Amino acid sequence: MNRKVDCFLAFSNEEASQKLVNQFRESALVNKVYVLSKLPVNLENCEQILVEENGSCSTIRHIAKMVQSDFALLALAESTVELGQGAIDRLVQVAEYSDAPMVYSDYMEMKNGILTEHPVIDYQLGSLRDDFNFGPVRFYRAEVLKAFRYENYEMLKYAGRYALRLRASRMGELVHIPEFLFMQVETDTRSSGEKQFDYVKASAREYQLEMEQVCTAHLRDIGALLLAPFPETSFTEDFDTEVSIIIPVRNRVTTIRDAIVSVLIQKTTFRFNLIVVDNYSTDGTAEILNEYSEQGKLIHIVPERKDLGIGGCWNEAVFHPACGKFCVQLDSDDLYVDENTLQSIVDKFYEENCAMVIGSYRMTNFNLEEIPPGVIDHREWTDDNGPNNALRINGLGAPRAFYTPILRQIRVPNVSYGEDYALGLAISGKYRIGRLYQPVYLCRRWEDNTDASLDANKMNIHNLYKDRIRTFELQARIQRNKKIDPGKAWTDED
Repeated sequence: MNRKVDCFLAFSNEEASQKLVNQFRESALVNKVYVLSKLPVNLENCEQILVEENGSCSTIRHIAKMVQSDFALLALAESTVELGQGAIDRLVQVAEYSDAPMVYSDYMEMKNGILTEHPVIDYQLGSLRDDFNFGPVRFYRAEVLKAFRYENYEMLKYAGRYALRLRASRMGELVHIPEFLFMQVETDTRSSGEKQFDYVKASAREYQLEMEQVCTAHLRDIGALLLAPFPETSFTEDFDTEVSIIIPVRNRVTTIRDAIVSVLIQKTTFRFNLIVVDNYSTDGTAEILNEYSEQGKLIHIVPERKDLGIGGCWNEAVFHPACGKFCVQLDSDDLYVDENTLQSIVDKFYEENCAMVIGSYRMTNFNLEEIPPGVIDHREWTDDNGPNNALRINGLGAPRAFYTPILRQIRVPNVSYGEDYALGLAISGKYRIGRLYQPVYLCRRWEDNTDASLDANKMNIHNLYKDRIRTFELQARIQRNKKIDPGKAWTDED
């Protein structure tokens, strides 16, 4: 049997790394085994490569120079990994059957001493997240690594693996094997809600800038890059009310009053109203809403339909005759930071003639005490490249506010997760978006949040949906770009 695979693994610890080397050596398909580490290590039956960063572009380029076989197996996360039964054979088999530039698989996860299945999801055009979970192993055709040697990313410290898989995706379909071919020990035992905001921490800034650079180049290569200037919005339609605050709610008896009060105290130079869409609450929320409605302080809507998610409830409010020129989001367990939030949002609309305004928020516990990571301001957004970088990250910020005629044209997807991100992507592809970088919103994190603690299957459902709406938006941008003359700034009419 021909030896078809060169294996590259990051050193974790001596015992685990030697065990993985030995497992590689047991396969008749493996040619050479390399261990990457920052310092010399004492391991047998392998060659060592000294590197500064496992994920740097120089490291990936060095690996590309070392590959002599048809395929390269990369296990570059510094975590304990073990091979499942016949894993190498299966990777080679599927790679040869599919002619895929890269193959990956589901895996078993050891977490807190418990072994569980960890399925991953299929890759698609919109799977641009730099944190896409391929499992502990990525299996490449040698041609992909050879092609990467010509990528101009030599100085990037963190974005090597990201750039490599984007390069692979431009060479063909990345194939997911829905089989558990590996076992990985998970050392980050935080909940999904705690991990969610790692990418906006100040310590991750250099990392994020590198990822943005690579993603932007990829968008250019596939014909999806947007170029400034972005069109301004003309607020030509007449409305009786300037602003509507929209709160979709179901069973938030402990928080809805706080949300309502934070609206009622707003000080503005314009008329506004509050529209609350009650999706058949059963815990006493409806009674609180009736109380304020009878006082004329809010418009209480109970939809006729019973198949509505959060997005569907938004549509009920957006298309209501009382909806104002601008509609502003408020979740039923969150609050505006003070009485000036609404005014600052509307001022931004007129200051920048934008179709959407996105604010910044402070993370708090249920008692409104600040918790890490504190203020989330999404400063990775820039006026010249924000709409492109939006395709790489999983959120754009809060609160969100919209020019109502454009929102009515797009409509809100009838889902209860990702509907806000879908709107942000769709609007960012055609219109200017304004940003407020000072916190104007308090975002509560507590056990009833929809993403406070999710298992692997629920995370997969959420990530698959966001990847899909990214795919939709990418396809739309590629089609629009084909209609634009090179060098001519696009316009709304395009």
